[in-house]
Amino acid sequence: MFRRTLLPIPFAALLTLAACGNNSVNAPASTATAAVSAQDAVATATPIKHVVVIFGENVSFDHYFATYPQASNPVGEPQFTAAAGTPTVNNLSSNNLIAANPNALATSPNTAGRTVGSVTIAGLGLPAADLLPFRLDRSQANTASQNHAYAAEQLAYNNGAMDSFPLFTASNSTIAGSTGAFATKGQVLGYFDGNTVTAMWNYAQNFAMNQNAYTDTYGPSTPGALAVVSGQNNGVIVTGGTSANAIPDSAGGFTMIGDLDPTGDVCTTAAGSTVTGTMSSNNKNIGDLLNAKGLTWGGFMGGFNLQTVNANGTTGCARSTFSQVLNATKTDYIQHHAWFQYYASTANLTHTRPSSTAVIGTTDPLDNTATPVHHQYDTDDFFAAVKAGNFPSVNFLKAPAVEDGHPGNSDPIDEQAFVTNVINFLQQQPDWKNTAVIIAYDDSDGWYDHRYKAPTSSSFDSTTEQSAGGKTVAGSDNLSAAGQCTATGAVQPQGVNGGAVNGRCGPGTRTPFILVSPWAKVNFVDDTPITQASVVKFIEDNWLGGQRLGGGSFDASAGSIMNMFDFTGSGNAPTVYLDQNLGIKLSTAPAI
Repeated sequence: MFRRTLLPIPFAALLTLAACGNNSVNAPASTATAAVSAQDAVATATPIKHVVVIFGENVSFDHYFATYPQASNPVGEPQFTAAAGTPTVNNLSSNNLIAANPNALATSPNTAGRTVGSVTIAGLGLPAADLLPFRLDRSQANTASQNHAYAAEQLAYNNGAMDSFPLFTASNSTIAGSTGAFATKGQVLGYFDGNTVTAMWNYAQNFAMNQNAYTDTYGPSTPGALAVVSGQNNGVIVTGGTSANAIPDSAGGFTMIGDLDPTGDVCTTAAGSTVTGTMSSNNKNIGDLLNAKGLTWGGFMGGFNLQTVNANGTTGCARSTFSQVLNATKTDYIQHHAWFQYYASTANLTHTRPSSTAVIGTTDPLDNTATPVHHQYDTDDFFAAVKAGNFPSVNFLKAPAVEDGHPGNSDPIDEQAFVTNVINFLQQQPDWKNTAVIIAYDDSDGWYDHRYKAPTSSSFDSTTEQSAGGKTVAGSDNLSAAGQCTATGAVQPQGVNGGAVNGRCGPGTRTPFILVSPWAKVNFVDDTPITQASVVKFIEDNWLGGQRLGGGSFDASAGSIMNMFDFTGSGNAPTVYLDQNLGIKLSTAPAI
């Protein structure tokens, strides 16, 4: 399909779209009360009967919230003014890390002969001024993707010194025509504010945000995708050869630390992927537990319906979408982002269509055939099901790639178009009264974030060579020393087959985590330590009586998101409708 223009417009034109200030708007008049749905009739531990997890790509907390709640507010860009009493946030601004920052040590004079992990540093040869955090303007929404590999991120964090991001996670690529630090490895220190990620700031302002949320392990997308549905990245079975993305776990198996396409997915085959992976039969994900209880759920991936023909004529695995922000066309479906495609019990490898909209989220009759649906659908199916009155209890949403936030194939302006579309839509549904939307991320992309969480889970891989900062690294683990990712009191976590395993060092990097719900605390910043597995834990606690996945899943040890809710009242957090392009508040509910 062709993307509409999502470029800055004069601020005077914004005033016809926005309410003057930060006042909430009212939802449309309610219609006649509908019969209680099967999902609403299910017993839950809280008033939440539907959860929607919008799982974005590649953002560190400071990359989006470095100066929250203070935005620069240049003329001609969407404006953000914080409400009185907005909490202070643990970010770059509150820690005085913009004008003075340890990453300035990446200049040549200060790094010659210095050792980080197993790497001896020669320095970047950049002026210190290019190695300080800086504001990315809305016109710079199209950034390069940074190095977000397991080893590179550990080296950047440098045992908590947080001073080596330009050396190890900075991208070697630049955006054509860029200048200054934006055109150098200093780009990894860049951050957006409320004039670009306006929607995210408005959701944080009007609902709840956690400032202490981390990936379960270091590394890129696939380990994060596995963590948010299973809390476990051990137990991968590699097909077609060997890969540094799956390292020996020291217990006879392998742990996924990088991106491998799911084995058998027809789009994996179409892409010609030669080394792929799938999780062993000992692995369980949250879908397995929900199936056992007969609860409705779905994984909704942008581009998953291979029968759809986009407006630009593309279809199948080659479906693509044009972005005005990127001035480029990107393929919609990314195999290694597809959480549930790695498990035989939940994979829909042929992208089989559901029997009908009415059975989306249920055990489809086709699940007993050679080409099962197994609860895997397109994002378009989510909207269709909810409109038809069939709103599954648990929903995982992944935007088409151009809107998932991943630098290089997306951007924050396109990302907020998807997020606001989902939330604007849900707020106009009868079931909004008992819905919670979680905005979470798979990894940090290697973007600088100043906050460090010492590992509670250790790993000691010193044999699998990796690449970081243009150098070959001896072993995947390099956080605390060569071949080590550990800290005082940390222990090696259990694998799916029992016993301690490598490749699960964490918590990893800090990422945004936002809760939008009538039951969310308003203008609240939570500091409870949580990880991606906390999403699994919430689902287990709310629908499954606290049942756990077992097999070494981090769901058992993950922090709880319950402090972001207020269940003492009546679920009266007001609706907030946002403009899809600008992220600013609308005075009336948009058409759906």
